[in-house]
Amino acid sequence: MTSKPNIDATTLQQWILASLEKSQVKEKLQSMGYHEQEIHGYLQQFTKLKYGRRQSNGFWLISVGAVLGFISCVMTMLNVSPALSNFFLYGLTSVAIIMVMWGLYYLFE
Repeated sequence: MTSKPNIDATTLQQWILASLEKSQVKEKLQSMGYHEQEIHGYLQQFTKLKYGRRQSNGFWLISVGAVLGFISCVMTMLNVSPALSNFFLYGLTSVAIIMVMWGLYYLFE
């Protein structure tokens, strides 16, 4: 049974903030003298952290867009102020759709 390498999360976060690619991370780990199995473990954790942050941003954008869409729908149906009807119907709905699509892009890319 292979042992799981000790992965330092702060080092991985620094590499993510430095916008390093997987090949650059692999080269750094090879230069530090890690074995191939340890490098594989580091790369898995690196990609998991990198895409996890992007995925959480996607969920937030989808949630905010859904709430804006709901508010737009309710305000349009209530028709509180006829002067603002077009703002709620076209403005907020458009912003909500754009936010949801942006979140889906982050989520599925």
